Amino acid sequence: MTLGQFFEAVSLEPSIVLFYFFALPFTAFLATIFGKGEGHLSPWKYLYTVLVYLACIPGIFAITLNIYMFLFERQPIMETNLFTQFLPVLCMLITIWMIRRNVSLNDVPGFDKISSLVFIITVLISMMWILEKMHIVVFTYMPFYQFVLIFIVFLVLIRLGWSRMIR
Repeated sequence: MTLGQFFEAVSLEPSIVLFYFFALPFTAFLATIFGKGEGHLSPWKYLYTVLVYLACIPGIFAITLNIYMFLFERQPIMETNLFTQFLPVLCMLITIWMIRRNVSLNDVPGFDKISSLVFIITVLISMMWILEKMHIVVFTYMPFYQFVLIFIVFLVLIRLGWSRMIR
């Protein structure tokens, strides 16, 4: 099954996807009501961690997919699939907003890793877009493993620069 076939199957039978993306903010809402003022304590913060990951992974993927489709594939905005390109982002934003009402996101274990992932994806997509717009063609005799090592060093430098910028 390809990604396109998966998106077609989701569009044809959206009930599971709709349930998933409505259950996450609803669960965050219930956790906000029942755990009022206790979001930083042990059982609640782990529930919030699960909710953040369940909402952010599809949301980040949808944002990345949207950027790719609009910048690289030149997809018209009127052809946006609401179930796979819009609903995950909306669910992610609402879920994080609901969680922030009860607990600081600094108290949610692993949230810093998600924000770092978003930053790295943003930098990489920006680099790819700039390289595509510049139409640079490089002919080289460099072995592929050296290119991969240079790319990894570049990612490490981006990560170090980001962590120093935050401090």
